[in-house]
This record gives sequence, C-alpha cells and structure tokens, in this order.
Amino acid sequence: MRMRRPVIVAGVATALFAVAAPAYAHVTVNSPGANAGGYAVVTFRVPTESDTASTTALAVQLPQATPFASVSVQPHPGWSFTTKNTKLSTPIKTDDGDEITEAVTEIDWKADSAATAIKPGEFDQFNVSVGPLPQAASITFKAIQNYSDGKVVSWTDIPAPGSTAEPEHPAPTLKLAAAATTADPAPKAAKSDSQTGPMVLGGIALGLAVVGLALGGVAFVRTRGRSSSA
Repeated sequence: MRMRRPVIVAGVATALFAVAAPAYAHVTVNSPGANAGGYAVVTFRVPTESDTASTTALAVQLPQATPFASVSVQPHPGWSFTTKNTKLSTPIKTDDGDEITEAVTEIDWKADSAATAIKPGEFDQFNVSVGPLPQAASITFKAIQNYSDGKVVSWTDIPAPGSTAEPEHPAPTLKLAAAATTADPAPKAAKSDSQTGPMVLGGIALGLAVVGLALGGVAFVRTRGRSSSA
C-alpha cells in the first residue's frame, strides 16, 4: 500500500492536469467594461495547443441573430484579414436614422508567412471594435483555428441550457455588464453656478452699501454734533 500511494497520487494529479490543461488552450474573447447597448473593443486570444504545429489562420463568426451595425478590424502585423458580409433580413437602424442592410458576419485572419504564425507554446491576440452590443447578458462567437499541419479545431460548442459542464471545444463567450445609464447633471450644475454667482455678488454689494450708509450716518451725526457745540 505504501508503494501504491505515490502511484495513486501521481495518477490523480495527471488526470486533473489532463482535465485542466485544455482550458489554457481555448480560444477566448474578452473586453473589460463592455456593457449591453454600448461599443467595445473585443480581443480574441489565440493560443497554440499543438507541440509541433503553428497556428496559421483564424476565422471568427460574429453573431447573426444580433448583428453589429459597426465592425472595425485592427490591423495585425504579419497577418492579413478579410471580412464576409451577410444581407440582413431586418435592416439595422442607426442613431442617425440610417438603415444598414448588410453586416459583417465573419472575420478571417491569415498569417503572412511561417515566421509570423503562432508557434507552439505561444499565443497572439486580435482586436475588433464592434457595436452597438446587444441587450443581452452575453455574446457567443464561434472560432475556427487552423494549424500548419492541416489540423482544424472548431471552437463552436455551446453548453446545453442549464448545464454547468464545459464542452470540449467551447465557443468564445463574452459576458456583458448591464446597460450604462445616461445621466447628465452638467446643465443643472451650470445653471446652479450661473445663479449662485450673481447672488453672491449681489449680497456683497448690498453689504458694502449697508456699511457705507452706516459710516455716512456716523459721520453726519458727528458733524452735526460739532456744529451744535460751536
């Protein structure tokens, strides 16, 4: 039993590592401070999980049920990108009243050469500015990762409703904060300041006038008293 204990402990540790290790190799998305209804820069983090091959391409599918009216891709040194547009069944109305009939539904990045591909043990990040974000608690993207040896990994699995177990290849999911409230107290503050200024100046002027009258009265009384004495 003494000899078996180290073997059992090592086996358990290996099993736990095998379960936990893939989590570090997921393609993920994050955007600190992103809130429903707002605009945000989302970052796709792409690690290479292979020990022998490099990541040479990444395709990210944007949500079609809640398409973005605005999509801007940040250029990435050593990589090129293309976008795919889809005609919308229901046009999107912008804040200016314009209608958008097509939206970007996929972004494809490709390494320009083997030297700029994501090598084993490395990761890279790709930024996209999108908005407005949907009025939802989260957004799910789907990603396809391609390797130099021809292997393709689809990060497209979505957990079943109510399930707490993580799928083998989970789709990148971005959690959103509640919509930001638009409060603008500046006009009230400005109005208050504009009213307070004249009131203060008026009070000072009134005080000086009272003091002046008082001094004038004292001087008058003294002068009259001297005249009577004379």
